Amino acid sequence: MKKIALFVISTLFICASLFAKGDSYIYDYWGEVEKSPDMYRVSSVMYASDLGLDVSLKNPSGLFCYKNLVYILDSDNNRIIELEYTADKTLVFRRVIDSFNANGADVITTFNSPKDMYINPEDETIFIADTNNSRVVKLDKDLNYLLSFVEPDDPTYEKGKTFMPEKVVTDVKGRAYVLAKNVNKGFIKYEYDGTFTSFYGASEVTYNFSDYLWKKYFSTRAQREQMEQFVPTEYSNAYIDSTGFIFATVKTFSEWDLRSDKAKPIRRLNALGKDILVKNGIGSNGGNLPIGDLMWGNAAGIKGPARFADVTVLDNEVYVVIDETRGRIFGYDNQGYLLYAFGGKGNIQGYFRTPSAIEHCGRDLFVLDSQGCSLTVFTPTDLGHLVYNATEQYAEGKYDDAADTWSEVLLQNGTYDLAYVGIGKSYMRQKKYKDAMDYFGLKRDKKNYSKAFQYYRKEWIEANIGWIIIVLVVVVVAWLASRIVKRLKWEMADL
Repeated sequence: MKKIALFVISTLFICASLFAKGDSYIYDYWGEVEKSPDMYRVSSVMYASDLGLDVSLKNPSGLFCYKNLVYILDSDNNRIIELEYTADKTLVFRRVIDSFNANGADVITTFNSPKDMYINPEDETIFIADTNNSRVVKLDKDLNYLLSFVEPDDPTYEKGKTFMPEKVVTDVKGRAYVLAKNVNKGFIKYEYDGTFTSFYGASEVTYNFSDYLWKKYFSTRAQREQMEQFVPTEYSNAYIDSTGFIFATVKTFSEWDLRSDKAKPIRRLNALGKDILVKNGIGSNGGNLPIGDLMWGNAAGIKGPARFADVTVLDNEVYVVIDETRGRIFGYDNQGYLLYAFGGKGNIQGYFRTPSAIEHCGRDLFVLDSQGCSLTVFTPTDLGHLVYNATEQYAEGKYDDAADTWSEVLLQNGTYDLAYVGIGKSYMRQKKYKDAMDYFGLKRDKKNYSKAFQYYRKEWIEANIGWIIIVLVVVVVAWLASRIVKRLKWEMADL
């Protein structure tokens, strides 16, 4: 009866999903696009004039949020715009930061194409990637100069190229992790006092096998010198989450490596710089990997897979990435399940020309468009809040509440796979293994179904072990009795 009810719910609401407004979607088990009601809506699109600025934004490339403050790195205007995000979802201009106090040091006090910044929550020190001044400057909260992180003077660092730091994050101890242009050994790691320590999280070397064979066995020395070297790829951006792990994105990879999960365009790096991102998304290919769109064509001259320009991580461990190829936003939970996808390339609200950065305040998302020179604010819909609530309730151990909330999600989108999986997980935590199997089975979640089945089988055996032993004893006794009777009959027949 329960299976019939679940089937009816799914059937009734599949039509609603097909006619959902907006451009939001997810992927089903088979990797096919499923339209979805919107998880986010556009709250506002802000330009320089809307922010009260006399000078228009020019190639803004970085975005950072701290508490209720939003910072725009207006790179080609050599300045940082500080905004306040108010309780009524309004951005209010506070000030322009285009210089700092030298504090007695003999340094340039203005910026030259700053591309990123980070505020350490421990002491509110400010780190700014002052790219064309070849440094990362560290300031106190009053914009007084403290020190600079400059080109490493170390044999492991390749000299001869201009040092151009473009991204920076720090840990709670004030150690800085810097991404610099043309440095492919990973993050440049500095101690809190500016001393270079080491490289961190270097990408694995990737190459095309046919190119490798040609280079090694068939090309001449002159041809080999002209061919591109096989070197690790560079990271495109970084974000440090609330637990201290660094999320990083990679844009340079082959499509083949993407399909086989060698490219790893989104990574979560541990203390050793190893990728520990969990990838348990459901799919017929063994898991819908967190790679953005699973299928891509060449419509409107845009081709190839997603290339992530930036990543941000919410407090509930949902990580959100922005694809510069098609201007789409993808949100994943900490298990790698796709929660939503929306957006695109264009000049209408919610679309972008060249998205360069993504950030969040609470559950609200901010996307910076470097070519459109705008900042778009997205706020969750009721459905979006329900999905987040269910995710957080489950993480907090409130399994009954999580199951109820996922049921509310199904009332708005009956084809939302993660709701079925979420209810199944909640039931499994409540030791309702048979109910959990029903929900996992509906969405072909073989891994969780097998786990629930194992628990259900163990529970059934424990509950019926007495009857099982009695039946076995009866069977054995009956078998022995039949043997004895047969032997007696045989002996009596010989008399």
